[in-house]
Amino acid sequence: MPTPKPAAESPSALIDARIAELGDWRAETLARLRALIHEADPGVTEEWKWNNPVWSHDGLLCTGESYKKVVKMTFPKGASLPDPHQLFNSSLDGNVRRAIDFHQGDKLDEKALKALIRAAVELNQSSRSA
Repeated sequence: MPTPKPAAESPSALIDARIAELGDWRAETLARLRALIHEADPGVTEEWKWNNPVWSHDGLLCTGESYKKVVKMTFPKGASLPDPHQLFNSSLDGNVRRAIDFHQGDKLDEKALKALIRAAVELNQSSRSA
């Protein structure tokens, strides 16, 4: 299911193509996560790396990976982020990254997700200024 990356296509167009390609609950979930990321951080930059959507602001914030049974949102600095709502449910053993696996039928805690995204932006900005 890899989407080829034509040189002229923008990252946003590639993300649109991935969402269209999925065409099921994973498409809806990825599209909603994308919207929440933009709501939480209007200054976010969309990128396409490792054949996946990536969102950055003063550094990598998170990726949006799609698999057969999950949509995974990976935060490369997740272990350093506050998670009072215990959203992280995957990649918990690592020292640095954390992820959230979304399964079909899961309800998104939109308020908590936005707070987590904002915390990732703040962490990137504080790391940059240090």
